[in-house]
Formats: sequence, structure tokens, C-alpha cells
Amino acid sequence: MKLLPQLETPIGAAFALWALWLISWLLAAGWSKPAVGRASFLRQAPDRIVTAIGAFLLLTRYQQFFNGASFSQPLYLIQGALAWALTSLVAVGILFTWWARIHLGSLWSGTVTKKADHHIVDTGPYGIVRHPIYTGLLLSAYALAALRAAPVSFAGAAIMTLGWYMKARLEEQFLSQDLGAEYDAYRERVPMLVPFIGV
Repeated sequence: MKLLPQLETPIGAAFALWALWLISWLLAAGWSKPAVGRASFLRQAPDRIVTAIGAFLLLTRYQQFFNGASFSQPLYLIQGALAWALTSLVAVGILFTWWARIHLGSLWSGTVTKKADHHIVDTGPYGIVRHPIYTGLLLSAYALAALRAAPVSFAGAAIMTLGWYMKARLEEQFLSQDLGAEYDAYRERVPMLVPFIGV
């Protein structure tokens, strides 16, 4: 008897990867230095709301919510090796987030905070982009959107992108105030979210 038949399909495996990422991320949340400063809830609320809306559109069974509306129907059908290639990109994105999380160590925070002994980490994935966790999530989100193939899934990925960009900008304002010219120099030499093109 097959206990997890959904893992035999690319879409099922992709959803399982997202679920595994979320569970493991929450379990690791305690591995962090104490915060000595924090952006206010009101400053952080907009990006959280935007990201949550995008996640809802990308990750839920939206056909049930939109009752067969055209924007919830697939634009194309992907099967076989190409579908599994997209699922592999979901996995690559998730692994990239974990590489960044482990490399950052106890300086990581799920909210915009200043940590004790805060300093710039510009090695490993942080030498490729300034926000590699968001970069990995973006890769996973767009790979899943392409796999689901509905306009609403692409809209969800795009809205999540906006939410992570908003959070990244807030983090950078916070870090620039705290770390000054050193952080400004890091911003000049390392792209924000997309490797090699300065974005």
C-alpha cells in the first residue's frame, strides 16, 4: 500500500516540499540571537499582509474558492520530465533558503530586528545576493506557479515577490541605519535578489 501517493506526481511532490520547508523553518525559529532592536509591528504589517495574500493565491486549492473561474484554470499542461524539472527547481530554491539560513546562523530573524553583535555577512549565498532566503523562495514560488500553470498561481507568485521585496527594503533601511557606510558598500557590490543583474 502506498502511504504517500501524492509524492508520485510532480505537483504533489512540489507541495510536499513547500510543506516540509515551512515545518522545518518553524522548528528552527528558536535558533536565533536575542533581538536588541526591532521594527514596529505597523512597519512590518504591510509586507506580511501582501506576502500572505500571495501565498494564499499560490498555495491553496484555489479552484474551490473561485468556483471554476477562468483565471483559476491551467493555461497549459505540463507533464513528464518538464514537470519534474519544475519540481526540482522548487527543491533547489528551498535548499538555497536553507543554505542561507544555516550560513547566517543565529543572526537570522523572521522579523526585522537588530541582533546582539550584529555585523554584515557577505560570504556564501550572501556574496551572491543580499537576501538569498527570499531569492530561494522566489525560485520555488515561480517554479510552482509554472507547474500549476493558472493565471492565479502566477499572480500569487508575483504578489509574494512584492511582499518579500517590501520586507527586504525595510530590512535594508534598518541595517543601513545600524551599520552605516559598511552596509552601503555591501549594497553597492552585491545584488539584492537576482544574481548578476543588480536587482
